[in-house]
Amino acid sequence: MALIKSISGIRGTIGGRPGQSLTPIDVVKYAAAFGTWVKKHSKNQRVHIVVGRDARISGDMVNNLVLGTLQGLGIDAIDLGISTTPTVEIAVPEENADGGIIITASHNPKQWNALKLLNERGEFISEKDGTEVLKIAEDENFSFTEVNALGTIKKNDTYFQKHISKILALPLVDVAAIKAKKFKIAIDCINSSGGIILPLLLNALGVEDIVKIYCEPNGDFQHNPEPLPENLREISKTVVKSKAHLGIVVDPDVDRLAIVCEDGEMFGEEYTLVAVADYVLKNSKKAGNTVSNMSSTRALRDITEKSGFDHSASAVGEVNVVKLMKDTKAIIGGEGNGGVIYPELHYGRDALVGIALFLSHLARYGKSCSMLRSTYPDYHISKNKIELLPELNVDAILQGIQDKYKKHPVNTIDGVKIEFNNKEWVHLRRSNTEPIIRIYSESESETTADNLAKKIMLDIREIIKVQQMKHP
Repeated sequence: MALIKSISGIRGTIGGRPGQSLTPIDVVKYAAAFGTWVKKHSKNQRVHIVVGRDARISGDMVNNLVLGTLQGLGIDAIDLGISTTPTVEIAVPEENADGGIIITASHNPKQWNALKLLNERGEFISEKDGTEVLKIAEDENFSFTEVNALGTIKKNDTYFQKHISKILALPLVDVAAIKAKKFKIAIDCINSSGGIILPLLLNALGVEDIVKIYCEPNGDFQHNPEPLPENLREISKTVVKSKAHLGIVVDPDVDRLAIVCEDGEMFGEEYTLVAVADYVLKNSKKAGNTVSNMSSTRALRDITEKSGFDHSASAVGEVNVVKLMKDTKAIIGGEGNGGVIYPELHYGRDALVGIALFLSHLARYGKSCSMLRSTYPDYHISKNKIELLPELNVDAILQGIQDKYKKHPVNTIDGVKIEFNNKEWVHLRRSNTEPIIRIYSESESETTADNLAKKIMLDIREIIKVQQMKHP
């Protein structure tokens, strides 16, 4: 059982005791805190909040609790029902709403659920705002309205089509080129909301031959829902067996995108953004700056600089990527987990717009998916973690690493990132929820990337020994 409270919302496993997992009491408490925060900051006399959920088993229960809580606060709720994270993000400004709640635990297994919180722009709330919401919840500083002032609930099931229409209207989405290629595409939607909207999108893009696996939106995830290679063996086999041109995989709330090449090999979650950015940079009429987080592949930087533009790296987290994209006027950005952010549509990770832009790119390229992948720099990222005793001083450990490698370029915006040369780096980040340090390393060689991580882990153990000798 787990309950994780963070600035971006609340996440936990269903069942158990209040305050220790995501129970109905916790759902009401944090929905009330967010609704109270929205009312406090809204200039509108009547507050509106958009609510949508993925298709996981607990979604209907949590949705009813959230809607009833908002209604009890005197807030009018717009219920999208089964939806996607990017669809809710689009709906908030379209409805002139004061905020949004997405009921999804994203890539977490089916026993998890969460409340993700959006501001009036349909973007994740800031650290400052999230801290305020958590304080309201902690103090239970909310009050429910009298019967004559209860909020209303209005159902709206039109936003899948609105989302698709907005994607089709984008100048860089080339429906004619996609249709002309007569793509055969296999899809894995993990039995969540992607199973509804992804076939609709592909049909609208002119793709008629679709091989579906796990597209029933019943929340019964048939494999680990995080779109990593080890979880995608079945779609890989399906692509090869059905002789599809490619495979497409989304996570339960459809904000992450993974591509499988025609030979069953992974395009690479880090390279979803790279390929889409390459297409946008080459075809956009605007200046082409890009942004990704510090743990994402430097391949995006390579293709950006090759195009004559600037790449910037943000702290990890979508809200940090979006802020830096706005600051640098980036035309494309995202995260190396398959998260594509295309501001021409909205400032949020959106697998659907990523699919439309990727297919436009592949159709114009005119060759196979694997051949497109071979045109990009080939880096390897090693992802590791080192578990620590709770009493250890993590900040001192990170400072020790920083001191040891002070002759190298070091970035401390988010943990410690060390650049060893133009092609290699290591990024260390502390976890906010458990006593571990995550270690990401990248090189053109998979062996070198692994060895870099092992070297840093040895350094950490040496620093810990010194700590323990000083403070036995």
